[in-house]
Parts: sequence; structure tokens; C-alpha cells
Amino acid sequence: MKVDGGIGPTLSQDLDSFGASAREQQDAGYAGIWTAETNHDPFLPLLLAAQSTTEVDLGTAIAVAFARSPMTLAATANDLQAFSGGRFVLGLGSQIKPHITKRFSMPWSHPAARMREFILAMRAIWACWNDGTKLDFRGDFYTHTLMTPFFNPGPNPHGPPRVFLAGVGELMTEVAGEVCDGFICHAFTTERYLREVTMPALERGLAKVGKAVSDIEVSGPAFVVTGGTEEDMARSRAGICQQIAFYGSTPAYRPVLELHGWGELQDDLNRLSKEGRWEEMGSLIDDEILDAFAIVSEPSEIAAKYRARFGDVIDRLSFYAPYKSDPDTWLPVLRELSAA
Repeated sequence: MKVDGGIGPTLSQDLDSFGASAREQQDAGYAGIWTAETNHDPFLPLLLAAQSTTEVDLGTAIAVAFARSPMTLAATANDLQAFSGGRFVLGLGSQIKPHITKRFSMPWSHPAARMREFILAMRAIWACWNDGTKLDFRGDFYTHTLMTPFFNPGPNPHGPPRVFLAGVGELMTEVAGEVCDGFICHAFTTERYLREVTMPALERGLAKVGKAVSDIEVSGPAFVVTGGTEEDMARSRAGICQQIAFYGSTPAYRPVLELHGWGELQDDLNRLSKEGRWEEMGSLIDDEILDAFAIVSEPSEIAAKYRARFGDVIDRLSFYAPYKSDPDTWLPVLRELSAA
């Protein structure tokens, strides 16, 4: 099993720290390093990481596809693929309608169908650059029919980058199976939802193009509650409950809760979020809900519990721990899971 790390920028960081952090994670044995598009750009830190590493995969988990056009994203991904020596993984997500229309001021419609076309459009652009294929992509949402020599970067010595897609809903998950190289499970996923909803949808998408699950990588961020003391455990529990509540307030993720009979919780979380009562939301996540979404364990038992829950379906994982913790906590877990 591959275990991935990550780097995330803050405005107070020195630029050199991104490369140093990436190099330290490579030396520690992480298989990949990921960035997320939250409050900073997801691509710039990976350029610095590429300069300081030689082996680890470098990817976005995720970059918001619908905030961009297929052409602009194809160019950025192509450059990072070249600069990293073929190690770049373009991890995409759709975001939700309010963010696309109100934050990015971009169009939103039929997200699964649009995403499928977005990725196929990028692949057509890369085929033009790498294979000399005439650019003539005409879809329902995107049209790309012009590529003059001045704007053509030419063949990438490492070929096009791999494309991963994140999803929660069944239609988006099917798209990942049909047109992508990997699938990123949302952290807001339980074992039951993964096995009963996600994997069957992924298999349906793969079947459309004659592929099997073994032909795709499944990546799974894992909520983890851990700590060396009771105080550490309490702090990590509060942080994870807050994050679960934040995701649970999103209507698009309601099916995960409904599968467990917790649909009404989504109504309560959504109402509190609209009222700006963010701090109260975490208190609605009880132990049963927490255990369904997170690995709750002492550090020495994390690896065994993760393998028991996801070991037969997840190819690579990253630790989702949105709270301050000692990096050394994760090294024994990394080594045990990597060995497995």
C-alpha cells in the first residue's frame, strides 16, 4: 500500500520550506506528496517540490476543474509533468455549485457530464501536442478547434500526466472509472458507503471501457483521531468532529449520511452553517458517527485498523488529520502500511 504525505502553503512560509518539506517526506518513505486547493494555489508548491525531489509522485488532491478551462489546465499540468520528470498526478474535483458560480464566477450544469467532457477535452489537447493529432474537440460544454504552432509546446518527453478524479456521488464516480487513471475517495466516506456505493459505481464506469478495478488506483484520505495523551486525543477528536460536521452540512454529501440513517443530521448541520454557528456543529457528531468516518486509535494500532477497514480496496492513502500533531507519530504507521 502506498502512503502519501502533503504540503500546504501559508503566507508566512519561506518558499524554500516547500522543497525542504517535500524532500524530508521523500526521505521518510512517503510515496506521494499532495496539495489541496483551499486558501492557496495548489500548483505552485508542487513546482518547488519537483525541484527538490526525484522519486515521489506529486499531485493535487484536489484542483477545482470547473474554476478553469480544459486548455488552461492542460497547459499547467503539462508543464508540471515535464518539470517533475513524469511524476505529476492531476487530481481534480468539481466543487459544489455555490462555489463555482459565486466564488469563481464560472458556469455550472450537469457536473458529471461536464467533468467527463472536461477530461476528454484535456486528453484531446494533450494528444494534439504529443501525437500531432489535429485538435478538433467539439462537445456540449467545451469546444477546442484551434492550435497553431506558436501555442503548441510540442511533445512532452514524459507523455501526458495521470488524471485522478475525486467524487462522492455515483455519477461522478462512474466518470472516474470511465476516463481517469485513478479515483480519490472523499474523506467524507465511510467503509459501508465505499463498499456498497462507491466501488460498484467505479466498476460500472470501468466496465464501459472494458477495464477492471486493477486498472485504476484508488486513493483514500483517512480521518484519524489519535494522540499520545488524553489531552491529545481530545484535541484531535474535536478537530475531526468539526471537519466531519463541515462536510456533512453540504447537501451534495447527504447520501453518505442517509445510507446510515442519519439524513436528518444533514438538515441540522446545514441550518447551523447558514446561521454561521460553525463551532456548534462539531458537537452533533457523536461517537457512533465518528467511528464510522474515522480511525479512532492509539498510534500503535492505526495501521492495523486501517488495513482491517480498507486494506482490500484502497491502493494508496493519506492521513486526514486537520489538527496539530507530532510528525513522528505517523512514521511508524507509514512504515507498517508501506510494508503491507
